[in-house]
Amino acid sequence: MPREEVKKLIRTKFMPHIWCPGCGHGIIMHAILRALADLEIPKEKICISSGIGCSSRMPGYIDACTLHTAHGRSLAFATGVKLANPEMTIVNVMGDGDGTAIGGNHFIHACRRNIGITAVVMNNNIYGMTGGQASPTTPEGAFAATAPYGAIDPTFDICKLAEGAGATYVARATVAQPAMCEQILKKAIEHQKKGFAVVEIVSFCHTQFGRKNKRSRPTDNFNFLKDNSVMKAKADTMTPEELKGKIVIGEFVNVEDAREYTERYDEVIKRAQKA
Repeated sequence: MPREEVKKLIRTKFMPHIWCPGCGHGIIMHAILRALADLEIPKEKICISSGIGCSSRMPGYIDACTLHTAHGRSLAFATGVKLANPEMTIVNVMGDGDGTAIGGNHFIHACRRNIGITAVVMNNNIYGMTGGQASPTTPEGAFAATAPYGAIDPTFDICKLAEGAGATYVARATVAQPAMCEQILKKAIEHQKKGFAVVEIVSFCHTQFGRKNKRSRPTDNFNFLKDNSVMKAKADTMTPEELKGKIVIGEFVNVEDAREYTERYDEVIKRAQKA
């Protein structure tokens, strides 16, 4: 994808961005922009929505229709946009805390409805913006502002949660595989015609999580993700003991014959009009 096509989707007047130098969120935004540019979607047909958090600052930098909404509620706003304008391509960006803690119920029901939205969960295992509190994906034993002696809560597997709740496309990559991020994001955006797509991209927060967990430099975190990522095909041949601490990446769900929510809702409208 030519660089010029990607730059057309950036609000350069708001640069430099707010993220810490070296933050993986920039890699994710670039992958989203490249996917959208490659699909040649007009910017007036794109809606980028978000809640609150480091990841949720992204809509400010993307030159399209954008929504910066309430903490944990971005999928509710995105659902309203999609129902009012089914032809819109909606990419909803969330953090792991924003999406699976305060926004967990919205996340589950968006999966259940199978509405045509692409949800990108930028998972850095921490509440980065608000002080480094433990999130639903903070690994057991890891240190955080609210877990100074190590986290004891079991963690969510976001992809398994999405699959169990009914999402019809589910995939995961890490920022250490930027080309793969772009590929699965493109597939997820194309899947909107069939329903709800969830892409978990494992990122890092060296400022809040890294400093407390012996990974204080961006390169420490990048190398950790690279060294501990395992493709799903290989993971399927490994034992639970071998997979402990590993990040399984790849495509987990892709339902080709799914029926999207706004199509079914339109049928209800037509039945009501006849009645």
